[in-house]
Amino acid sequence: MIQMRKSRVLKKLRSGETVSCIKINLTDPKVCEIAALSGFDCVWIDQEHIGQDWSALAASVWATKAHDTDILVRVPRGAYNNYIKPLEQDATGIMVPHIMSLADAKEIVHHTRFHPLGRRAIDGGNADGAYTGVDFNLYLAQANEQRFVILQIEDPEPLEELEAIAALPGYDMLFFGPGDFSQGIGAPGVWDHPTLIKTRERIAEAAKKYGKFAGTVGGPGNLKELNEMGYRFVSIGADVVGLKNYYGTLMQAFSGSDQAGSTSYIEKQ
Repeated sequence: MIQMRKSRVLKKLRSGETVSCIKINLTDPKVCEIAALSGFDCVWIDQEHIGQDWSALAASVWATKAHDTDILVRVPRGAYNNYIKPLEQDATGIMVPHIMSLADAKEIVHHTRFHPLGRRAIDGGNADGAYTGVDFNLYLAQANEQRFVILQIEDPEPLEELEAIAALPGYDMLFFGPGDFSQGIGAPGVWDHPTLIKTRERIAEAAKKYGKFAGTVGGPGNLKELNEMGYRFVSIGADVVGLKNYYGTLMQAFSGSDQAGSTSYIEKQ
């Protein structure tokens, strides 16, 4: 019997392990495959900020699942099919940015989960359902069980309802986004701002309290701290950071300058 591929991320998180993730800004699927070959559990690609067309996304899905690596797509807000198309192309998870309220979170669950959790539109004739090869009801059950939905908290507005959002059934992870949050509290780029630090802690605590996983961005320098805080899904870098630093190092050696390899804002979060 044909079944959906099981999520490596969910398997590790449900076993109490920590998951490695890297963000990919470049749209060439080879970059995703290099990350998969390097051993990452999850590759995160973006349709919110990056012109990632559907053909490139499909190729990136193939490139990662060929090496049993999960692929996460941050979707743009808007029409409901923005959320389900990556899943139908067999992305392992989606992240919905800028959750602003409990009502907003409920709507996302409604559109991204099948019965009995929601009312996601059903097709089954795409890659995730093995082009109708997966039994109809098995497809619905495995899509709910083996595909993850992440709600991104990156604004101060939803904090008033954070407990209720965390308690909502039907999704898997709360993800704290410090970049936009710092702007939202009027302190852009102040990564040690007390409100930002406290909110990062609150989100991890709320996730744990209500049986959700906690995710965020970080780096090798604060990975241990984030893990101890409760974040077991951490995006620890990005392809563009690696390339920028590598190119900078080469130019530093070439020119004798100590400026080319400066640290990016992503690494400072």
